[in-house]
This record gives sequence, C-alpha cells and structure tokens, in this order.
Amino acid sequence: MEWRDQGVLLAVRKHGENSAIIEVFTAEHGRHAGVVRGASSRKMTPVLQPGAQLDVTWRARLADHLGSFTAEPLRSRAAAVMADRLTLSALNSICALLAFALPEREAHAALYQRSVTLFDLLGNTEGWPLAYLRWELALLEDLGFGLDLRRCAVNGSRDDLAYVSPKSGRAVSAEGAGEWADRLLPLPLCLLGQGPAPDSEIIDGLRLTGHFLTHWLAHSLGNKPLPAARQRFVDAYIRHS
Repeated sequence: MEWRDQGVLLAVRKHGENSAIIEVFTAEHGRHAGVVRGASSRKMTPVLQPGAQLDVTWRARLADHLGSFTAEPLRSRAAAVMADRLTLSALNSICALLAFALPEREAHAALYQRSVTLFDLLGNTEGWPLAYLRWELALLEDLGFGLDLRRCAVNGSRDDLAYVSPKSGRAVSAEGAGEWADRLLPLPLCLLGQGPAPDSEIIDGLRLTGHFLTHWLAHSLGNKPLPAARQRFVDAYIRHS
C-alpha cells in the first residue's frame, strides 16, 4: 500500500531511539499516522515541527497497518509564530484540536483547506483571532455539531440576535430571550458579520465555541477533556487583551 499527499503536521511523539510517530492532516486522507525513521536527525528535527506543511508518502504492507512516512518540507510556519507567544499558542491549539477531534483516516477536504488558510494567517495579519474563532465554528460544523445563528429560535426573527441557547445551539434575539437572558450564552456581533471584532467579542466567542466543543464534541468522544493547548490559548488571549 502506498499513497502521496500534502498535509499539515499535527503531532510528533518519540518512537524508539531515532524514530517518531507523526500525525498529519492531509487533504485526501484526513488525519493519518505513521512512523518516520531518523526523525531525531539534524536534517529531520527542524522539519518535524507542528504546523509545518509537508509532502508525505505513506507506505505499509496492509492498509490497516501503522505504516511509515517519508516527509519533505514544503513550508515552515515556525518563523511566523515563534517570536510571539500568542500566535504560537494558537498554532498549538489548532493542531491539538484537529488531532483530538478528527476521526482517523477520514477525509475532511473543506476543513483541511480552511485550516491551511488559518495556519498561514497566524502572525501575518491582525485579523487572525477572528479567523481562528470562525475556524472553531467550522470545526464544529464539519463534525456534525454546527450552530444555527441564522434566526431567533423563539420568534424566528433575524434581527437583534444577541444570545445562543447552550442546549440547542440556536440563536436567540434580545426580545426572545426575555427573563431567560442570564441563562444564555452571549452571541458576539462579529460572528454575524456585524462590525469589527474587539478583544471582548473574541473572548465571548471563545467561551461560546468552548461550551459546544466541551458539551457536544468532547461528549461524543466519550467525555474526553479538551486538549490543554486550547485552554492555554484562551488564557493567553485574555492576558493579551
């Protein structure tokens, strides 16, 4: 068995003395693991960094075997993020969430393209925090846990949407919320395409997506805790703001 694809390196863990098992999110083969021989060499160590864009070839005797990778660098993203702790924590959060949430060997082409775009935005544009927030919404959507922010779940209105139901994931208007407003999650206007995205709205948005990542996505995976890298990013963003 053999295939070749491009992908983003999500995780590296040592395997034996000189090898490593890597996880790569590829365009056509989804999240896929394999062994890289000589991973600890001077040549390969700089290549095998989370977030790196790689050209990989996977080989195995049988399709259900772990198999082995050969990897060639296409693009390193280290220079864009290493100088800033916030962007580095965002990169680590993206990699960790993909490794946590994606079923193994299942293609998610649209999410792959969106993830590559986000990786390339980190450290290169001031608008990346909103792109990150929208990416978490896209991750939920792609895995079957999308939120419905189109109209109010109570009265059907498309106007004055201000909250999201923590149970249904549907938007609620200020009028529709009434006395239940304090039991709902704030809906940042930036997620509706209205106005700029100040830090306060990004933080509210991260709390919103965090709720559904925890109670919907992680719950579906056996109530596993979300990767710690995600919370470290949220904490870093709050400190930054």
